[in-house]
Amino acid sequence: MISGIFFSRFLPQEGTKVVHQSPPGFLVPEPDVETTPLFSFETMREYIIPRQAFCNRYVTMICPDNKYRILGHPVCIYDEKYERNEFMFNFGIVIGVEVDKTPYEAVVRRLASTFTEMEIQNQYLSQEKTEGGRRSIAALLEIIKEDLNNYNECMIPVDDANTINMKLFPIYTTPPPIKSWHVPISKMKFASIIDDTWDLTMVRILPHIDGIKDVRRIAATSSTSLPLTKLALQHLLYYDSIILLPLFLFSAIYAPTPSLHTFITSTPMQDECANYVYINGPRLSNYYLCRLFTTLCTSRTLKEWLKLHLDQGFAVLNFVDVRRFIQFGLIKGLIYRVHKYAVSAQKLADKVSGKERLGDSLRDYADGTHCFDQITVERNMGDAKIMDALRKFPKGDVEIIYR
Repeated sequence: MISGIFFSRFLPQEGTKVVHQSPPGFLVPEPDVETTPLFSFETMREYIIPRQAFCNRYVTMICPDNKYRILGHPVCIYDEKYERNEFMFNFGIVIGVEVDKTPYEAVVRRLASTFTEMEIQNQYLSQEKTEGGRRSIAALLEIIKEDLNNYNECMIPVDDANTINMKLFPIYTTPPPIKSWHVPISKMKFASIIDDTWDLTMVRILPHIDGIKDVRRIAATSSTSLPLTKLALQHLLYYDSIILLPLFLFSAIYAPTPSLHTFITSTPMQDECANYVYINGPRLSNYYLCRLFTTLCTSRTLKEWLKLHLDQGFAVLNFVDVRRFIQFGLIKGLIYRVHKYAVSAQKLADKVSGKERLGDSLRDYADGTHCFDQITVERNMGDAKIMDALRKFPKGDVEIIYR
């Protein structure tokens, strides 16, 4: 959100002066305007239009009270027609320090380049006037601020030859690598937006993103190579169109996070969960939903959790889609998956000594960095089969850790 935008220029007799600002008075006081400036302009004056060595480049600065950031691109145009043979100006944007400045850098640069070109063409800035069908700078600033804040873009005709056309693009963080044992879940209805121009790999895999299939199964059922499937899913993850969950297994362990307290105290979230997970007609009471979540723990597999409630007279599977119940908890951050790893002392010793030999054996996974989900998907082995294979290792060589 832009707090304010301004146009300043350097006047030989007055120094740096704010010529126009929007909203009025946000940076320097104006007659008949009661707005209090966000910070003292005088303390920042020398940085708004700095020495020539710092002109013609993108600059940022923070006001003394550390509440606002000024983004600018001061420009110096050299020409004999100007007093002292130069014209210096800056179009700046003011945002809160907590606001990500990255999307606004392109905007500030575009303002500098556009108005530099307009100044060179017809001295639009140094000889400001509004006749001839062109907009005033003050009007432009107001429209730019409002359009960027409300629509994240603006396209404003200035005169017959120039248009200010800018867009704020969201900056996404680099997503984690896609693993073959991840289970993607879509966050939107792809069927309603897909068309013939979409990438063929994307078109093939989208129907198979159902919250059940892992990445390798999606690749297999869509007849797409695993690397291309991962690449396509990486794009969807980058644009926040999917989320990744671990495999759903009854042999898996799930445990509560501190966020479970929010669920217990939030009736709307409990109702949302109940509507998401109930089956066979009956809607489970919110009390039982809380009880189900709070009985998940690090020492109990999901299968043991089901047996615990069955022994207490409550057949969970008759009332709850357990897969969706676990998914809801993971998506909302109420629970987390406790992963299982095998650690072989001999495997670690071989790695330290440099004698490690990689092959197609279970020992390759027994260094504490490969979870059982990876083994399950890549070796097509269930938890019980993995444990049986690990028992054949020398006695005392393997330990199982959970984290």
